[in-house]
Amino acid sequence: MRALIRRVLNASVTVREECVGEISNGLLVYVGVSKDDTNDDLIWISKKILGVRIFEDSDQRMNLSMCDLNRDILLVSQFTLYGSLKNGYRPSFNDAANQEVAFLHYEQFLNLMKRSYKGNIQSGQFGENMQIEAVDDGPVNLWLDSKSKNY
Repeated sequence: MRALIRRVLNASVTVREECVGEISNGLLVYVGVSKDDTNDDLIWISKKILGVRIFEDSDQRMNLSMCDLNRDILLVSQFTLYGSLKNGYRPSFNDAANQEVAFLHYEQFLNLMKRSYKGNIQSGQFGENMQIEAVDDGPVNLWLDSKSKNY
């Protein structure tokens, strides 16, 4: 599983001209599911998202997490996080899970996040063409990959 975490002042997701999720002051997280993901990958990513300390404390140091501040989270499924350009210019998505598997894992991940976090969690709509609007805060962006945990 991969996740791109963006610290935002606000963010929203629209599907067919209808806003389906909107947050203020929190994290916009794009989530991609690989064909090899297991429940352990979902758990690892969820713990990192909730525990990452990317909000400033009173000394202006990145020292506070979502759990410290109870801010909003907007989750958006994003299979293109598994796009590879190693064989040219057209992305290959061979490492991404197929739509059926990805949907099941994304729903499990969303439910895990909602059980693990008492704050406001919003979600886009899996498999839909979505328009995302966001105002970055910082900017602060972090990349997570449950198969490559050393960065």
